[in-house]
Amino acid sequence: MKLQSEKGEINISTDVFTHIAGIAATNCYGVKGMALRSKTDGLVHLLRRESLSKGVKVYRNENGTVSIELHIIVENGVNLMAVCRSIMSEVRYVVSKNTGTEVSAVDVFVDSMLI
Repeated sequence: MKLQSEKGEINISTDVFTHIAGIAATNCYGVKGMALRSKTDGLVHLLRRESLSKGVKVYRNENGTVSIELHIIVENGVNLMAVCRSIMSEVRYVVSKNTGTEVSAVDVFVDSMLI
């Protein structure tokens, strides 16, 4: 992602966006962690803290914004709508604040619940 300013150009890697979004999502109440669906057996795996970016996909839009897709695992018994709204708001705010890039969409996929 290229950002242009009067002082020059800044290039931000997609990995930066995925890392920031993963940390912001896992800091929200009710989130156990990021999820990754195995291609071999189809099972959902809870990712370790150092692998958060595997549960995040970032898409660059033509208008200079980004769209973020998150795959999460939540705690059993939480209000899914409230948790997802919280994640959407937090990720949008944190990514915009840290990168200066507008986030056009945050899509949250709840892949599993842990007891």
